[in-house]
Amino acid sequence: MHEDANRDGRGAASGASPRSADPRGTGPSGTDPRGAGPSGADPSGADREFLSLERELTVLLRRARANQGEMAREVHPDLESAAYGLLVRLEECGGQRATDLAAYIGVGKATMSRQLRALEELGLVTRAPDPADGRAWLVTLTDEGRRRVGRVREARRARYVSQLAHWDRREVAELARLLHQLNRVMEK
Repeated sequence: MHEDANRDGRGAASGASPRSADPRGTGPSGTDPRGAGPSGADPSGADREFLSLERELTVLLRRARANQGEMAREVHPDLESAAYGLLVRLEECGGQRATDLAAYIGVGKATMSRQLRALEELGLVTRAPDPADGRAWLVTLTDEGRRRVGRVREARRARYVSQLAHWDRREVAELARLLHQLNRVMEK
């Protein structure tokens, strides 16, 4: 159960009970709080599972965006939230071409160029000619960028260890495996 759920496990994203969200007893956006759709018809079991998945992913992504902004500010007060993922990718994979970074993150070339320019101005990344192709450039973390990103990631890892201390390590590994599998499917 996520922290936005009320006592009986049904989600209430606003913090209010589903009945208080709408005097007719429907939840947010006109859906029945028991999982039925707007028409009041109970969805099939498979539909209910996918609705639960959508709800939990929505909460997870909302929290992830907030956490990403927090982590970005910890790296550098002027760092855009969206750029944090680029820094993590560079830390994990080393030098990358801007086009590869754009494809990985899922943004256009113009957006990537703007983000990389900002990261360079902050002294977190540098660009150098790609030894394999003199027409292309490789983006890498600077020593300062590596130090800052490493510090923030280590603090985040320690926080996960603390928050999930009651989980079995196999559950953590399974969650990571399933999220990786989901991310691969979403790339397509």
